[in-house]
Amino acid sequence: MPPHPVPLGFVFRSRAKEEKAPADKAPVTDSKQTRHPQAPKGRPTPKRSEAQSQRRSVANTSLSRKDAAKRQREERRQAMDRQRQALASGDERYLPVRDKGPVRKYARDFVDSRFNIAEFFLPMAVVILVLSVVRVPSVQSIALLLWMVVIVLIVLDSAVSGFRLRKQLNERFPDQRRKGAVAYGLMRSLQMRRLRLPKPQVKRGERP
Repeated sequence: MPPHPVPLGFVFRSRAKEEKAPADKAPVTDSKQTRHPQAPKGRPTPKRSEAQSQRRSVANTSLSRKDAAKRQREERRQAMDRQRQALASGDERYLPVRDKGPVRKYARDFVDSRFNIAEFFLPMAVVILVLSVVRVPSVQSIALLLWMVVIVLIVLDSAVSGFRLRKQLNERFPDQRRKGAVAYGLMRSLQMRRLRLPKPQVKRGERP
């Protein structure tokens, strides 16, 4: 029997196609990295408003050192202006820390509502100093005596005022911090009324 004819295509088939075929039919593996379907870079595209806000925040944080110092000076100046106005009007919001609080306010009102011998110390001291300069022994003796009388009166008046102020504070503010309030009031009593800061908010003789 004649042998089966061998197809010529099998003999003369290109070996390059056989080597290339497996590479073309290689299975495609899925990537394990998940990403947003509308974001080819693996993250959602930010909205326009979000992008604008981010750009503004970057622009604000990228201020130069000179601009930042200028802004700080302006803020300090505004804070000082508010504090100066508060010292004149008694606005509690912008007062210095040492003057804030109901305890300190009552101490100020207590001192401002009465006459204090210590507030007249400066004019009396000027008079006594002038008398002590006069080269007359009797006048100098009077000046020395006046010095002693003024000092004793100031000490006694301050002791009585401090005792009364402490008693009032204990009765009115039993649950609040009162440390330093008496000394704060006594230091205020040493100043002339028109020079006190914050400005007096009560009249003499008026109950705080």
